[in-house]
Amino acid sequence: MTEATERMDGAGETDLGRALRALRRRADLSQRELAERSGVPQPTLARIESGRAVDPRFRTVERLVRAAGGELTVAVPSSAIAIVEPTTVPHDDMRDDAGRRYPAHLDVWPVHEPRDWPGAWWAEWYRLPPERYPLPLPPAAYELNRRYRDNRRWAAEVRRTAEVRRVHGGDLPVTCWRYVAELPDGKLVGELRAHERSPFLEHGEWLPDDPEREMVLDGVLVDARYRRLGLGRRLVTALLTDMREAGVEDVAALAEGAGIDLLLACGFEIEARRPAALRSGRPRRQSYK
Repeated sequence: MTEATERMDGAGETDLGRALRALRRRADLSQRELAERSGVPQPTLARIESGRAVDPRFRTVERLVRAAGGELTVAVPSSAIAIVEPTTVPHDDMRDDAGRRYPAHLDVWPVHEPRDWPGAWWAEWYRLPPERYPLPLPPAAYELNRRYRDNRRWAAEVRRTAEVRRVHGGDLPVTCWRYVAELPDGKLVGELRAHERSPFLEHGEWLPDDPEREMVLDGVLVDARYRRLGLGRRLVTALLTDMREAGVEDVAALAEGAGIDLLLACGFEIEARRPAALRSGRPRRQSYK
């Protein structure tokens, strides 16, 4: 995480407000919560963050910064206050219909369609034509539930930092293609395996330049906690990209349930002529309701 330093000098009220908003975001605190922690009235904090406060007291700024987990130092000889700002607020430039900023500690996203607005999504507005929407769509939306918000940020961090790579060498057969999805600490959270086949393999011979080479997708596995974050799609996309660079155009797969949706989203098509689904084991009882 990069760090920037905001300075409060003769024209630094706006910079100070931006730094406090960034600190509140890192601490996941609303203005009311930071005011309660610091003992500074919430209206005073609001004026400082908006740049409307005239020459706020040093003690007030110090209490706010430390309550938000920040650092405050005095530089010599300029005697300027320096606040170490850990991050910026991504949506600081966004405004609501009344021209106000959205809460700094929340994650705000623009609303382009009903699916982007939780209030409309659960009510299934997206099934209606725009002229029948019960209410106009807001310019943006955000999540108030802290647990949901934390999960959303955790998911965004996983998407940003997870890496997908192909595994080479080791004890892998020459026709085996293996991909893994890893976190920065090396934790394995996803894996894909596939293999090449051609008519010549039936006779014990594999020709790398065989124009009839075909890929078979053996399986895609993603840790249960890390599903629905796009890792499976990234694994499949990496395979498709590399195999086509290698001159292999066709890939076959068998899937069921959510696996079908994943492969369809990656550009696969359902074949009319396909193998039958077979199972060995205890007969499954059918219920009639």
